[in-house]
Amino acid sequence: MSIFNREDAIDKNFTARVKSGTLPPPQSATAISEADTNPAELIGLFESQVFSRHMDLRARLMKEEGKCFYTIGSSGHEGNAVFGNVFPFTDMAFLHYRSGAFFIERSRQVPGSSPLYDLGLSFTASEEDTVSGGRHKVIGSKELNIPPQTSTVASHIPKAVGAALSIDRAKDLDIPERNLKDDSIILCSFGDASVNHAAALSGFNTAGWAVKQGGHVPIVFICEDNNFGISVPTPEGWIRDSFSSKSGFEYIACDGLNILDLIKASKEAEAFCRKNRTPVFLHMKTVRLMGHAGSDIEAGYRSQKEIEKSEFHDPLLHSVRILLENRFLSAEEIVKLYENARSNVKHVCESAALRPKLDSAEKVMESLTANLDRRSAPKLRSKKDRESAFGKEFKRLSKPQHMAKLINYTLKDLMLRYPNTLVFGEDVAQKGGVYHVTADLYSQFGVRRAFNSPLDETSIIGSAVGFAHNGFVPIPEIQFLSYFHNAEDQLRGEASTLPFFSEGQYTNPMVLRIPGLAYQKGFGGHFHNDNSLAVFRDLPGIILACPSNGLDAARMLRTAVRVAYENGRVTVFIEPIALYMTKDLHASKDGKWNFEYPDPKEEIPVGDFGTYGNGKALTIITYGNGLYLSLQAQKEIEKKLKKKIKVIDLRWLSDIHVPKLLKAVGTCKHVLIVDECRRSGCHGEGLFIRLTEASTKPLNIKLHAAEDSFIPLGKAATVTLPSKESITKNALEMVNG
Repeated sequence: MSIFNREDAIDKNFTARVKSGTLPPPQSATAISEADTNPAELIGLFESQVFSRHMDLRARLMKEEGKCFYTIGSSGHEGNAVFGNVFPFTDMAFLHYRSGAFFIERSRQVPGSSPLYDLGLSFTASEEDTVSGGRHKVIGSKELNIPPQTSTVASHIPKAVGAALSIDRAKDLDIPERNLKDDSIILCSFGDASVNHAAALSGFNTAGWAVKQGGHVPIVFICEDNNFGISVPTPEGWIRDSFSSKSGFEYIACDGLNILDLIKASKEAEAFCRKNRTPVFLHMKTVRLMGHAGSDIEAGYRSQKEIEKSEFHDPLLHSVRILLENRFLSAEEIVKLYENARSNVKHVCESAALRPKLDSAEKVMESLTANLDRRSAPKLRSKKDRESAFGKEFKRLSKPQHMAKLINYTLKDLMLRYPNTLVFGEDVAQKGGVYHVTADLYSQFGVRRAFNSPLDETSIIGSAVGFAHNGFVPIPEIQFLSYFHNAEDQLRGEASTLPFFSEGQYTNPMVLRIPGLAYQKGFGGHFHNDNSLAVFRDLPGIILACPSNGLDAARMLRTAVRVAYENGRVTVFIEPIALYMTKDLHASKDGKWNFEYPDPKEEIPVGDFGTYGNGKALTIITYGNGLYLSLQAQKEIEKKLKKKIKVIDLRWLSDIHVPKLLKAVGTCKHVLIVDECRRSGCHGEGLFIRLTEASTKPLNIKLHAAEDSFIPLGKAATVTLPSKESITKNALEMVNG
């Protein structure tokens, strides 16, 4: 047979070898008595394996016909059907993309499930796909407790760890919003090549780090080791040597070709994890068949002898041997089952291919912020409760304070009102954060709700996504804006996409607090004094907030937590470090940048901007540090122009309502956009275009942004940034021509 058409060879060889009895010898010796199983269970597992194989074969045929668009398959990994049988569907599963057999077998636990049709709808990108609505080929199901994953390599591992961390914590805190059973565990499967990924190492490290401190992390890591990462072989013994003696982990090896050995090992893993509430690393050795995906030609990097050796150890043929040796089925019955499965899969997939597809941008985008589990925020706590919680600080709420203190007060109020909120990150607990914004939260709410994380941004955001899967509203902190880049895919590829790929069946609400932006003369370089928000500009569905003062910060943070709780939204909350402790605006000790703590009922709706002044000579549109500097410049500009101007604080950098903004500009002809971020990629750049396109009258618009440069230390720290003087200069030039 052709070395290039391996699916045809595998398919025909199966029938031929079953009929001839030319079956692979066992690679491990596990008796039925050791597996504690029965004929019906084994036949059912084999049937799920066969269905999974035929889904792969059919997908490749349909791809040639233009009816299927993504053919990364499960062939060789069909042993994972056992995991779908042994672990109850109440255990949330974050799955590897080769988990077709798992999905099919787990469906047996939920009456009325239609796994083949559901997979067919996904493969053919039908808008009736019950998971993503045709937006991607994903293995996932709300009713089966499988959050959808796209082409996961390892990015799902940190959030799986977070979900595991959440289970016992949700039980101990008795939060009513929790979704997972108190005794449940988490399953997380991945390939052998994935363990080398930074996100995987982050997840494993965090799990071990938590266990070392006595924490509960009930998770079964399932490594489906087929010895390849696309074309790159995994070194012999790499997985075993890396994980068999890893601190905090129970290592269990199993033969992925032998369903009896898999059953035995899976039951051992389940019992250990459920009892001890600590991680198990279940190492399943198997083979990969038909290459990495439909476009992968194995002949380019493997010899025909190597390919045929893997095919000889087809896990389906190993299952056949077990069924025949124990006389549970005859060869004729097995061939009949195989062909009946082919017929069923063909019929189901042909039917699925006829179902409607997404056909408009509106349909595609309607799930970006979808949420099918909306809830109402808890009532505000009474004055008596708040007074008790704040203690001596309660009397200080009416005294003007700087931004850092007002955010601290807000976090206390929010944690009091929302018992399912968590504050965590680097140094946020006993120390109270680098800038003391989280001070006293640890002592007031305890280590279960205010806690330190490892020095690892990937684990911070990943854990937040996982906690959110179990009813929490996490408020994680990334210590500096530039640190976020170490983990940006956890927001881009995981948190922001979940509603989109699940049609709102799953959300991961959170408020990600990030101190950042520039104007700190004591910090230089790109790692502490970062003035770029460009990475957030192209993330559909997230809310981006950037308050300029403590009064707004308090009211906006309340909004962010409420929309996370009620609507499952993700907010990135940027806090300008340079304004944390700022008290004065125009002159020393004028106290005009100190504000009283606002009434707990006060919020600022997403998209609402603030306006300073009503002048028509010029409108400045800005945010964050830009507002502070623009208000300083406003006095000078008005003095020299002898006319009044208007300054608009955007506050929210997503959900900018351009028509309302233009209405606020009114009859003013000159608009100066002041953006403290670098010119290339800044929000002002996009706003310039949107205002120009939307305006029905000629507007003189100019963007005054930071230079495309990193920021140096000391006296030169602000020379590339907008300043009171540069804003004044640009404003006067615009108006005076």
